[in-house]
Amino acid sequence: MFWKADNENSSLLSVSRRAMNVDFEILFPRMLFQHGTEAAIKALDEVERLEQVLSVFRFDSKVQYINLTAYNETVKIDNELLELITKCQEIAEQTEGAVDITSGILWKLWGFAKGKKIIPHKNEIENALKSVDYKSLIIDPVNQTIRFKLPEMMLNFGCAGKGFAIDAGSKCLCDFEVNRFLFHGGLSSMLVKGENWKIGISDPLRGNKRLMEIMLSDKAISTSSSQKQFFRHEGRRFSHLIDPRTGYPADNVLSVTVIATSGILAELLSTAFFIMGFEKTIEYQKNHPEISALFILPANSKNKNYEIKTIGELHEIK
Repeated sequence: MFWKADNENSSLLSVSRRAMNVDFEILFPRMLFQHGTEAAIKALDEVERLEQVLSVFRFDSKVQYINLTAYNETVKIDNELLELITKCQEIAEQTEGAVDITSGILWKLWGFAKGKKIIPHKNEIENALKSVDYKSLIIDPVNQTIRFKLPEMMLNFGCAGKGFAIDAGSKCLCDFEVNRFLFHGGLSSMLVKGENWKIGISDPLRGNKRLMEIMLSDKAISTSSSQKQFFRHEGRRFSHLIDPRTGYPADNVLSVTVIATSGILAELLSTAFFIMGFEKTIEYQKNHPEISALFILPANSKNKNYEIKTIGELHEIK
């Protein structure tokens, strides 16, 4: 995605920091908020703190401790992590497992964890799937504990972490009464406060090209795409977005952009919709009319590379 303020001549201050392997950035009108910079720094501190909790690349993170411990013994978790896991489980249930935080082993198996992509053997995928099942994640909300029912189960919040961090950081900004801002994590997940932010949708095949612009006000938006993380093997394109039900990368979608009420919801659903495909997403949206989605799909015609389809209400700028 790209962004552009409603008034191109307005003066926006940018505060950014590297976290979760992307650049998080907060933009707000320079002259409107006396404590804007202080608020932005606090918000980015919150993002950095959450990275220390959620990262599977840190040996001392809480999630890594859970991954190493929760099959052998019950692990105590705090309100924050309980809230995150509960929301992920809720969307997993709604989407019939299209997004599943227990599927970290698949992401690792395909080599996306270390950057060296490989094609796993069918038997390896079948064995890995024995450890993937969100329904086998045992959560006790009263005692605030978690336990794995399956061996080698591995949590990974790559489908929700940036959105959750943006939501948490946005609360910091609002606590400082900063009520107009754009907050993004690597441009793939974004939350805007205030009216009339112009957001550009990228071409998933040519990332520097803008396909269209939409107007966004007081909403979150997230894009799942194979644009940056993919590899080719024998003429076939394999994305990092792996269907946790089959163990294979989804390949019938180029990108999905979702507009929702929160960063975590937008990010979870963009991942789920990418896996589900357009028709299944239509069924989902009928029961959740507040959600909007924009699909960029491979075209059947030889005259164009893709086709664009929308679900719900999107305010496209002509």
